[in-house]
Amino acid sequence: MSPFAPRLYTAVLLLCAALGARGEAPEGFAACVSGLGEAAAAEGVGSSTRQAAMAATQFVPRVLELDRSQPEFTTPFSRYFGLRVSEGRIAAGQQRFRERQSLLSQVYERSGVPGHYLVAFWGLETNFGSYLGKMPLLGSLATLACDPRRPTFFRQQWVAATKLLDRGDLSFDRLEGSWAGALGHVQFMPSVYLSYAQDGDGDGRADLFGSVDDAMVSAGAFLQGLGWARGERWGREVRLPEGFDYGLAGRGQKRPLSFWRAQGVRQADGGALPPGDLTAALLVPSGHAGPAFLVYRNFDVIMGWNRSEFYALSVGILADAIAEGRRLHRPPPAEELRLSMDQVRDLQTALVARGHLDGEVDGLLGPATRAALARAEAEFGLIADGHPDAEAFAALGLTLASPPQA
Repeated sequence: MSPFAPRLYTAVLLLCAALGARGEAPEGFAACVSGLGEAAAAEGVGSSTRQAAMAATQFVPRVLELDRSQPEFTTPFSRYFGLRVSEGRIAAGQQRFRERQSLLSQVYERSGVPGHYLVAFWGLETNFGSYLGKMPLLGSLATLACDPRRPTFFRQQWVAATKLLDRGDLSFDRLEGSWAGALGHVQFMPSVYLSYAQDGDGDGRADLFGSVDDAMVSAGAFLQGLGWARGERWGREVRLPEGFDYGLAGRGQKRPLSFWRAQGVRQADGGALPPGDLTAALLVPSGHAGPAFLVYRNFDVIMGWNRSEFYALSVGILADAIAEGRRLHRPPPAEELRLSMDQVRDLQTALVARGHLDGEVDGLLGPATRAALARAEAEFGLIADGHPDAEAFAALGLTLASPPQA
């Protein structure tokens, strides 16, 4: 049963008013929210919490706009990486790493996750706690739960949020986060908060908003739960030989290091790949003109946190820079083609017409579209790296409406 007083309803209505008008809800939204309340009831959430949560849930049209334009799918790696792994963020991360060395060492002993990774997550998620998000949590989650793209996942998150409210981990005056409903210093989704939030500062409660110690301990527990391999790296930058077969690239093509050594792949500084036979996949996020990476199983763990290859690469590279001062030997190209969603749809339509893509024409440049583009590039005798450029567009009979942009 909720610990909140009967005056909660008035407080919730005032909260909704303070958040401002969120736009007219689509037909069926109210019924969807009612269904969310029923789902929460089935999970044992108390009546007063459910009613207050439903009253606080408004449609947020901005959430759908952001969902359709996520930078992982609309921004080239050069810009995505440049905005997230800046010299300023590296310096701030190194400072935070030094300041919290004792705690981070304890988290490592407990979870196996080195502290520089935890600081990298913290930096990428909230710029070390400087911005935790201002979007209304329940409204954001419900907007996505009532949208046809990913309703099941966000339905679960809305219910998890009400569970956190019901047991007192969250309060109605702290119901703001990212547009996708992530919370606190390390931006846990409600279900992750429910399962992995831990007390790191010894005050008897897990507060991922107010306690960095709690956030670091909880982040370590989450990564451990995802399967973090103690003593292993996320991956490394590598150098590819001339004439390399880019058809070998992609997370779906994992091979032992001995295979990559045989292909002439070397460390970024030209040295031989390390001994041992870890399994690795090759990624070329900017195509043949940019950096290349071999990524190991801890990279997959990072993607369990965020399903973006760009994000996972940024975590690993930032972590290396924080701990070792390491920088990329081959940065992404300064000028990399930036496509609109309409241009990506045109590309996908052309790939479907040539039999290279069997999937939805959604305007999102994800791994399936890149793999299909690589097949088309091979057909045309181009470098088959799956990276869109003017040459590939021309070969497919497409015209770029605007010049390349960084």
